Amino acid sequence: MGLLSATYSGTGPDGQLVTWRDGKRLGWLLSVVYPLMPLFGVALHAWTGQPISLALPLVTGYVLMPLLDALIGEDLNNPPEAVVPQLEADRYYRWLTWTTVPLYFVTLIGCAWWAGTQALPWWALIVLAYVAGTNSGMGLTTGHELGHKHNATEQWLARLILAVPAYGHFTVEHGRGHHRWVSTPEDHASARMGESIYRFALRELPGGIRRAWQLESQRLRSLGFSAWSPRNTMLQSYAITAVLQLGLLIAFGPVMIAFLGVHNLVAWWQLTSANYVEHYGLLRGRLPNGQYEAPQPHHSWNTNHLVTNLALFHLQRHSDHHANPSRRYQSLRHFAEVPQLPSGYFGMFSLAYFPWLWFRVMDQRLLSLPHVRGDLNKVNIDPTARARLEARYGDARLGLR
Repeated sequence: MGLLSATYSGTGPDGQLVTWRDGKRLGWLLSVVYPLMPLFGVALHAWTGQPISLALPLVTGYVLMPLLDALIGEDLNNPPEAVVPQLEADRYYRWLTWTTVPLYFVTLIGCAWWAGTQALPWWALIVLAYVAGTNSGMGLTTGHELGHKHNATEQWLARLILAVPAYGHFTVEHGRGHHRWVSTPEDHASARMGESIYRFALRELPGGIRRAWQLESQRLRSLGFSAWSPRNTMLQSYAITAVLQLGLLIAFGPVMIAFLGVHNLVAWWQLTSANYVEHYGLLRGRLPNGQYEAPQPHHSWNTNHLVTNLALFHLQRHSDHHANPSRRYQSLRHFAEVPQLPSGYFGMFSLAYFPWLWFRVMDQRLLSLPHVRGDLNKVNIDPTARARLEARYGDARLGLR
């Protein structure tokens, strides 16, 4: 099995030999190169002397990537199930995620060095911090992939990368909180219909930290340890954050207070943006015993846009991920019947930042889903928006029932 080319084989349900090659094998390198984008902006600034060059990654992310998604379109290909065990065992894909971990440290340190050693205008300092923050927020994609794995190496790599933007609680909150309560009113990380991203952030950010601390405290108490034990995985990641960011403050001076403050907030906002678009308005039904049904592919918004999926380790194939959380990124599947976003994540983030436009595009799309068919009782609705939504989106208005 070659590094840049590999053929997988297995036995299909009919007993026939199945062979398959991953046409995106080289394309996944985009997920490794993309974390270096802020350093390309720094290099361009060094070359041209124009501080506006530092904004290059923002233009790439919020203009070029959505355009490429629109031009290149979607990838609907799935690996045959017969070859998935072999595909998931291929360490090439694992090494790609592992390689990105130090790159996010290098990029943050490089941007901090540039901010601390150059006489940047105040606005350019903010731009550089914002760019570094969006990049570290993307690093949470790698942390997300690694944090779902059950071996010590990848769990520790997840804690390391989460330390870059000071988001050490994510693996606990995401794996033991969000995945349990996803697409229910009880979940802080599932956006409700009629809820703007700005109101969602006020619920999601503090709610996630509180729930993560409660879950990790309960785990440690069940083992006979204090919540403040060194075994606390959140504190382990936060300790790395303290070493990293205090080190930058000592190395480059007080300018790091503003730089790292903006960096951290923007990185958190980047994850909030992803959480907002991934489950907007979707609701799991109740079973006869009062429990929620198990998460199904139609409880997550999906997008198969090729370019952003290659840059985000298939995070956008979110439907299969929630139905099968331990499945590795290279084997996540497209399902034709699941809710589909009209663009990749970068385009959807931009849409979400304008709530009136987001609601105009997404509310009708949500209510038109086959399992909803205009029934607001099958939607996770913001209680403060229910009366307004019922007045606007009655069954008769939709003509769906």
